[in-house]
Amino acid sequence: MPILTRLKRDLQRLKDWLPPGVARWITLLSLGFLLASLLGHGAQVWALAPDAQGWLWLLLGVGVSLLSLLGSSLLLGLVLGWLDQQVRWQPLLLAYLSSNARKYLPGGIWHLSARLQSLRRGGEIGVAPMPMGLALAAVLLDPLVAAVAALVLVVAGGLQGGLALVVLLPLVLLHPRWLSSVLSWLERRKAGALGLEPSSAELLPGLPQGYPWRPLLAAVGFVLLRFAGFACCVMALDLQPALGWGGWLAGFALAWTAGLVVPGAPAGLGVFEVVLLLRLGVALPEAPLLALAICYRLVVSLADGLAALCATADQRGRGLARIRN
Repeated sequence: MPILTRLKRDLQRLKDWLPPGVARWITLLSLGFLLASLLGHGAQVWALAPDAQGWLWLLLGVGVSLLSLLGSSLLLGLVLGWLDQQVRWQPLLLAYLSSNARKYLPGGIWHLSARLQSLRRGGEIGVAPMPMGLALAAVLLDPLVAAVAALVLVVAGGLQGGLALVVLLPLVLLHPRWLSSVLSWLERRKAGALGLEPSSAELLPGLPQGYPWRPLLAAVGFVLLRFAGFACCVMALDLQPALGWGGWLAGFALAWTAGLVVPGAPAGLGVFEVVLLLRLGVALPEAPLLALAICYRLVVSLADGLAALCATADQRGRGLARIRN
């Protein structure tokens, strides 16, 4: 489909996002809270700007974040494999990376829409075109597994007043007994936003009976790589002595999960930062946490943008795609 045609279609769908809802209010309130914090601590945040060595840590963070995107595409491939679908790994990687930057658009679902279309067409990510229900299940199961894996990593911070026990409960959602019900609920909620007819949400196929261990372990690896990029930002600002690495991982995993699951927040913008401030604010002053959140947002946004540009260029006939042809 021509780029202009896709752009017109996506802009038309944005009209469905405009009416305010609970998710939009959460995003707006999060951004408002973040803006107010920046206005109140702007001078202190600016004073914490990284030195020359700190900028090298941030550059390393961009590289690690780029590597984490490869892990994320691997996760989607393993989800497809768990659903008994054959995967073409190089087209999967290119399609995943080229669509990833769309998560920054309002609504936070356009990257999912692009992947759904790729799965439906076939010959790209998958060997054969996938039925709508199966493709939708794969697209929604991917972030669900990632969110569950991130919550598991919250236990790295210790019991945390019983929080470590609560965050393990979502592991039950991936059990075959409950997974079909969870995916059916997600499909009904996302069908309209993805431009599907309501009846499309009732096409959920029979799922494998085994627990998705391989996708879950891959998701844990992906979140750990994402945290490694965050850890580079911690090192860049010399904040590592303020909290043990288990505490940093627990706070990051909780904030990252919130940014992923809150609907309507583009790339978790605002939500991730606010949850990070609220969760770690008991251990660190607000100004260093704001500086850390800003650095990490810049690092991951740059990595997402570079990955999308490189993958799109490759898809248009340069780089690996040209060699293949």
